[in-house]
Amino acid sequence: MTLDAELLEILVCPNDRGDVEYLESEQVIVCQTCGYRYPVRDDIPVMLIDEAEKPPQQKNKRSK
Repeated sequence: MTLDAELLEILVCPNDRGDVEYLESEQVIVCQTCGYRYPVRDDIPVMLIDEAEKPPQQKNKRSK
């Protein structure tokens, strides 16, 4: 079973209000701006920041 298209249209990332994309094969919803990955369990999106997989931290490189 897949997520309802109307639901996907209104969902936004609770972290930064960015647009999201549903990756059905991985059962996750991914924010296009911050990269947070929200699980989909039993066809229900779990849009909680505490449940999200955060993207890896990038180290800042300073050039001198």
